[in-house]
Amino acid sequence: MADDAVPEQLTRRDRWGGWIMHRLDDGWCVALDRQSMLCTIYEQRPLICREYQAGDHDCLEQRRELPLRRLESA
Repeated sequence: MADDAVPEQLTRRDRWGGWIMHRLDDGWCVALDRQSMLCTIYEQRPLICREYQAGDHDCLEQRRELPLRRLESA
């Protein structure tokens, strides 16, 4: 993600020293708006997100591993 324009505060280093998007305790990306389920940095999203195809094998696999949890209204 070195060449991407992602705000640094939304990233962290993985155990191998690479930069990745930070995830919150619910497992979803920190840049995801939980109410709309839309990316809050869409124009600045990293290349990996730009190349990711909704509905492809990887997408469906991730959805199985991290089921969408409904957020409770306060």
